[in-house]
Amino acid sequence: MNELNIADIDFIFELVNTAEWKKFIGERNINNKEDALAYTQKLIDNANISYWVVKLKENQLPIGVITIIKRDYLPHRDIGFAFLPAYGKKGYATEAANIILNDLVTDDNCTSVLATTIPENTNSIQLLEKLGLGFSEQITHDGETLLLYAAAADKIKINKLVSSFFAVFNNCDQKEPAWQTLYDICIAETIIIKKTGFTETVYNLDNFIEPRKKILSDGTLKNFKEAEIKEETKIIGNIAQRYSRYQKEGHLNGTDFKEYGHKFFQFIKTSRGWKINALIWEDD
Repeated sequence: MNELNIADIDFIFELVNTAEWKKFIGERNINNKEDALAYTQKLIDNANISYWVVKLKENQLPIGVITIIKRDYLPHRDIGFAFLPAYGKKGYATEAANIILNDLVTDDNCTSVLATTIPENTNSIQLLEKLGLGFSEQITHDGETLLLYAAAADKIKINKLVSSFFAVFNNCDQKEPAWQTLYDICIAETIIIKKTGFTETVYNLDNFIEPRKKILSDGTLKNFKEAEIKEETKIIGNIAQRYSRYQKEGHLNGTDFKEYGHKFFQFIKTSRGWKINALIWEDD
């Protein structure tokens, strides 16, 4: 992924002339390479617009753009995205947009991120919700009806924390779980509780990690991954909580399995940013 530059004009010419761009974003009247050059230069020169070109890692083929724009009719910067049709719904937009969002909210002046889409663009709406932005209101601009989505910067930071937590335990394709991440995203005194019926097992970070480190490395549990599939987050000042519905699957003692459950996270905002301070979970 790189910032837009003049070398990208062939790709921009292709992208803005796709049927999807014209339908959901608008006709730009880019009819030749000279038009594409002028259009690209105009974007580069506008201080209120930032464009990143998303490229495949293996061959640096450009496949889409992620944008951050400060529009005069919105109080905060908004995020946008557009991909070539062949690369839609493959996870590329989610991965790239999350990188830009997580970088954007490190700016202390960024308190909220917005996005707009037309009601007919269901793919865009699904992606915005996957990124953690929620519907705010319906607005009208230049006679066009737009749906406004929003997320507080703190919410985006908490989304990243939770994603990092779930990613720790992934050992698919012989990946080594990143145990140090738990110490980075939790306070040292974090309490973790497993609820089973009327029984509770209470852990600190060390005795939570040790048995999981063993089964995820000795062949007991292979190709394991866990992911959040639904969430509700409440933030008040410097404290927050989150209900998380999750799915986990893998190969346990020679048998494939898939299970679901519930987690409740608690967070506090420290001098080093948001951290997890407590977690309780119960499998279905």
